[in-house]
Amino acid sequence: MADFTIRPARVEEADALSALCKRSKAHWGYDAEFMRLSDASLTISPALIATGHVLVATDQAGTLLGMASLDPLKDGVWDLLHMFVDTGAIGRGVGRALFPAICALARTSGGTMLSIMADPNAAPFYERMGAKRAGEAPSESIPERMLPMLEYALTSPG
Repeated sequence: MADFTIRPARVEEADALSALCKRSKAHWGYDAEFMRLSDASLTISPALIATGHVLVATDQAGTLLGMASLDPLKDGVWDLLHMFVDTGAIGRGVGRALFPAICALARTSGGTMLSIMADPNAAPFYERMGAKRAGEAPSESIPERMLPMLEYALTSPG
């Protein structure tokens, strides 16, 4: 049995979730300028949490271990806006538990497809979860950087 639980995020956790996202992204060895340019996309707002489309994984002490969020794109398609696991929790199954949980949330919100603009380091994880490559798209944060685009059919069991 997992030593963590998944639940909806709380508005008051916005700052802590932003810090978690930034630590997780920095785990890949990006330089200070890259992280500065990425800051806005790694900041979790209370308004995003208030949509009800943000999940967190916590340990039994309540420590945040990971998070995932959704944003509607168009009829039935949801963007996996964020999915990050804190550095100390990587390899503990947090991501493998958060992914199906966020997919279930998208399904209950009428989703049929999850669109994922992935960090190149994270793309293999999503592929192991069953997502399929769907091309590339320009980064919204880093000029001239192209990112893998993946799609996950929400009719899949994950």
